[in-house]
Amino acid sequence: MTKKFSFVNIIFFVVFGVLTGVLWAYLCPIPLIPGAVHFRTFAFIIVVIGYLFGPVTGFFAGYIGTIVWALLSGNFIPLHSPLADGISVGLSAALPALIHLRGGKKDLLKLIENKGKFIAVSLFWSLLFGVLMILTTSISLSYFTGLEYAYCVIWIGIADVVPIALTPFVVLLLAKRMKNIRNIVPYV
Repeated sequence: MTKKFSFVNIIFFVVFGVLTGVLWAYLCPIPLIPGAVHFRTFAFIIVVIGYLFGPVTGFFAGYIGTIVWALLSGNFIPLHSPLADGISVGLSAALPALIHLRGGKKDLLKLIENKGKFIAVSLFWSLLFGVLMILTTSISLSYFTGLEYAYCVIWIGIADVVPIALTPFVVLLLAKRMKNIRNIVPYV
């Protein structure tokens, strides 16, 4: 079975992206670098979307969510937000699920049967790609704002790493509850 982009897939990308951006803009009120970075209480949500609805959906939720958040919160930085931040955040949402689930070849419900192993592997991939996102986004943020690179790494790290560590636990919580939805919701 070949997977393809459909109108329904695009609707899911947009809905999850906008929901993510709204969550980040209005339910994460602690600015760490005013005008650029805030504590993302819900940083894990895009990685969870990647696991539950597919890496492509996770990517677009992260990318669109970043743009929506930046616009709603007044933190939009031309070139940085749509390019470095949006793409690296999208990849940090897509790659853990893509690698862990081997591109959709492994069944998430079978993987979570061994909870300890799932938590360890999911936590590893989520944190690894979260850290890589922090390092790449910090380069761009430093370049476009004039802030020191190390300063950006520290504050973006604080903003994202702690919440990203919740990913496997939220996936475990939601995956079994969603098993009946798998027949309705497209996995891309």
